[in-house]
Amino acid sequence: MFNPSQDDVRRFFCGVHAKNQGNQPMEAIETLAGQWIAEHPEYHADLSDADAAVKRVYTGGDDAQNPFLHLSMHLSISEQCSIDQPRGIRQAVELLAARRDSLHDAHHEAMECLGRMLWEAQRAGRPPDGAAYIECVQRRATRD
Repeated sequence: MFNPSQDDVRRFFCGVHAKNQGNQPMEAIETLAGQWIAEHPEYHADLSDADAAVKRVYTGGDDAQNPFLHLSMHLSISEQCSIDQPRGIRQAVELLAARRDSLHDAHHEAMECLGRMLWEAQRAGRPPDGAAYIECVQRRATRD
């Protein structure tokens, strides 16, 4: 899944949710995604119908958070930490998780940094700045 379409991503998470519900065996990436899905029961209804999920449009204006974007960011941060790429992200997220006493809360804070980095890169037409991303997570980890 190196360049999945929006439909692919939505079907992936819906499929993982279905496997979780049916106690079916999963591949490693599905198991990881399933753990984040379990942390977000508020998304289970959105994940229960893949065809409806593919058709749904999330505008951001109706206070409905896009569960697929949110879960994708959890999965991305997990993968970044597993390979420490960008270099230093694992330590920064671990420090933030220790300070917040919650990996889940740490991910949510790291998501804000990740989203900001991507938005700034896109707006400026330049590559994402991994160092700025890590600095943002580190700042959050060291403030009270």
